[in-house]
Amino acid sequence: MIELLDPQEMGRADRLAVEWGTAGIVLMDRAGAAVADVVARRPLSTRITILCGPGNNGGDGFVAARVLAQRGYRVRLALLGQRERLAGDAALAAARWTGPVEEAAACELGDADLIVDALFGAGLARDLDGAARALVERIAASGKPIIAVDLPSGIDGATGAVRGAAAQAVETVTFFRRKPGHLLLPGRALCGKVRVADIGIPEAVLGEIRPATSVNGPGLWRAAFPIPSATGHKYARGHAVVVSGGPWTAGAARLCARGCLRAGAGLVTVAAPEAALPLHAASYAALMIRPGGTPEELAHLLEDARLSTVVLGPGLGVGEETRALATAAAGPGRAVVLDADALTSFAGDPKALAALIATARGAVVTPHEGEFARLFEGSGLIPAGADKLRRARAAAQALGGVVILKGADTVVAAPDGRAAIAENAPPYLATAGAGDVLAGLAGGLLAQGMAPYEAAAAAVWLHGEAARVAGPGLIADDLPEALPKVYATLFETP
Repeated sequence: MIELLDPQEMGRADRLAVEWGTAGIVLMDRAGAAVADVVARRPLSTRITILCGPGNNGGDGFVAARVLAQRGYRVRLALLGQRERLAGDAALAAARWTGPVEEAAACELGDADLIVDALFGAGLARDLDGAARALVERIAASGKPIIAVDLPSGIDGATGAVRGAAAQAVETVTFFRRKPGHLLLPGRALCGKVRVADIGIPEAVLGEIRPATSVNGPGLWRAAFPIPSATGHKYARGHAVVVSGGPWTAGAARLCARGCLRAGAGLVTVAAPEAALPLHAASYAALMIRPGGTPEELAHLLEDARLSTVVLGPGLGVGEETRALATAAAGPGRAVVLDADALTSFAGDPKALAALIATARGAVVTPHEGEFARLFEGSGLIPAGADKLRRARAAAQALGGVVILKGADTVVAAPDGRAAIAENAPPYLATAGAGDVLAGLAGGLLAQGMAPYEAAAAAVWLHGEAARVAGPGLIADDLPEALPKVYATLFETP
């Protein structure tokens, strides 16, 4: 698992490293040297301007300036604030810099070939204003390549939000672990290539901090992933049911069902209204088709306890009928995936959705931002102005189920506070029907007994990887067909 540390957790990691015997100035020297190493990939003739802030981020900049000057680079250093007001390790680092220190507000950027932004790091606690904001806006307007220390100044390390102003970096050097702001938009888009430097903070600090946020990747869920065994059979791999709407929207259910199959569910049944049955019967030969377009028909079908997971929402339509179908789908022995119209049918009534989820053995809900806003509108359950990570966590806690809050920076959150942020979704994944496939992937993994949080996280990662394999120009139909190549890489099969 690749942990993400918010600014408070990162501050604790630094303090623990010092308590365990590594001096703070040693950590700063290593951080500054790591920045210098990245800058030094440029030719020796590169004219470098390093802009330092009044805190430890600025101290890292002073170290980088000293190291680069020792290597023969032409370095200009400018400080935002007064040198005599620097404190702690930053003051020690500044004392070791023997070159001139310019005033940052008056520093001319036009003759620089490269700017190192060491003004403010992940711990920025308020919006930039005054001279600080003006300087960051000048950096952004300079057109110069920028290397950011920790995060581009103005990016909130916990949320990825722009706090007043921020400049686009070509590279960002951070330390020990990335922060949520490196993965959440818009921060992720402004960081450029992110490099994580080892500055000697012991891995053991993670056991003390116990971070609840991670990068969504195989290390998070691989151990729980249901890999077929030589002695297994289809009945041991679960039976998923996808509930279909009428003939005009049946394609959404077919995409969803195909996702269930490719995720490894042993059997997949599409439950459909009578008018849509022929369409499904003529589609994928591996699917089973049964009547199930009404709550009564679905409830009758689900009397078979072997039908362990139900996915519903894609193409169902919004209204009381869909709410009734969702109620029929939930039950003590079944897991449910609720997507699209199934969520909008509970608009403004998340407590009713939570009551339904409480009757299931596990639940995953998969809203995009619009569905999320409609579901929770006026409920008071989501903190006003909360960032994406906080909103996903609050929603998971309120609903009692796992939430996949979709987007380029999809967040998967569990009721117990765990959360994973995706970073592998290519932009061409934003296409009609892609979300239907994602819901199917989650359902197929749940059907095989995977726990909801791990199933949701794995589904999101597989979805992004399938899009990467399919490449530009993909349509949703391509996603399930790309998965065998993803599995071959994931499990190193021939």
